[in-house]
Amino acid sequence: MIFKDKKILITGGTGSLGQKLVSRILTGDFGTPSKLIVFSRDEAKQHQMRLEWKHKFAATDEIIYHESNEVLEFYIGDVRNLQSVQTALKDVDIVINAAALKQVPTCEYFPFEAVQTNIHGANNIVTAIANDNFMVDTAVGVSTDKACKPVNVMGMTKSIQERIFTEGNLKSPQTRFICTRYGNVLASRGSAIPLFVDQIKKGGPVTITVPEMTRFLMSLDMAIDLIFAAIKSAKRGETYIPKVPSAKITDVVDVMIGDRKIEIQYTGIRPGEKTHEVLISEEECYRTIDRGDYFVIQPILPELRSSEEITTCLNKEYTSADDLMNKDEIRELLRKNNLLIDD
Repeated sequence: MIFKDKKILITGGTGSLGQKLVSRILTGDFGTPSKLIVFSRDEAKQHQMRLEWKHKFAATDEIIYHESNEVLEFYIGDVRNLQSVQTALKDVDIVINAAALKQVPTCEYFPFEAVQTNIHGANNIVTAIANDNFMVDTAVGVSTDKACKPVNVMGMTKSIQERIFTEGNLKSPQTRFICTRYGNVLASRGSAIPLFVDQIKKGGPVTITVPEMTRFLMSLDMAIDLIFAAIKSAKRGETYIPKVPSAKITDVVDVMIGDRKIEIQYTGIRPGEKTHEVLISEEECYRTIDRGDYFVIQPILPELRSSEEITTCLNKEYTSADDLMNKDEIRELLRKNNLLIDD
């Protein structure tokens, strides 16, 4: 029961992942926390989450008056602001850093904004815990496949976030800093599949970058399961990687279109985009171990590595071009996630 009587802080808690994290934690399946704090700078999204939690359609500000006495609490703050992070972290047992600028083209056009959120934000968490000697038990950095062999600003900044969290273990031995890294989340904000759904419903055309494009595909629940598994079992400095299916985007679109007469247009690679994503690089293979449903990358800093024997479980990089799903498997994945379009 990893959350029983724990005080949990989720930065970026109003995002797609953050909201799903909140709903899954509040089921109590892994223990009921004493407090669950949603930390973000988006007042409107926080208010909407309050309404959903209270099962209300509308409410004025009286809805927040007794919030401090309830399990779910909302905190307006910015992960870029050290003082804000310091205040929010007081007496917290577990922090999950889901705050991010994550859209690849946006980060290319506003690279320093990505640096401030994805790098400085992560560093503020590490700094606050170290400087204030907070007794945080576990800090989780939520990362992305784009952090592996990065070619875009989003991936570069997330890669640095991983290293900042790894190094945090040296600054604060009382805290276990760990990371999770995964691929595209089906139907999350900014992902391609909601765009395909909209384009198909409008009769097309459906736009694809290039025919060779592949991506790892996973549901929000799979992403949450990965985070929970890391919190339960990860050692200091480790990065948890899911064993997750991948697919050609053209096959995904074919399944979604079905028998409809809809044109497909190829638009070319977007700024900072890869044809195939990578979850584990060639270099990381040598310190990657197999833990059932997950691969685990041991920390790059040798003094943080556990005594667990590393037996090579990968002999090449782990890429979305490997082991592609067939169309029947894609159809089943989309069906399970309610992403097939009814006629």
